[in-house]
Amino acid sequence: MKQNVTISLDRQTIRKAKIVAARRDTSISGLLARQLEILVGEEEAYERAERQAMELLDKGFHLGGGAPVRREGLHER
Repeated sequence: MKQNVTISLDRQTIRKAKIVAARRDTSISGLLARQLEILVGEEEAYERAERQAMELLDKGFHLGGGAPVRREGLHER
């Protein structure tokens, strides 16, 4: 379901937006809707990636290696 939103822009911005919209065969409303959809999608993707990264950090990584070696064992000659 779509809902209307009202915004206020200066006349010069509106004039330029009409030109851009005409070049793209759409309306100012169409331009704004598409840009907002992109913005929201990017924000959702960023939040999803951030959650996944935090889950990986919480889980930790196995970097190989075994039991710790005592200092004496490292410096035997």
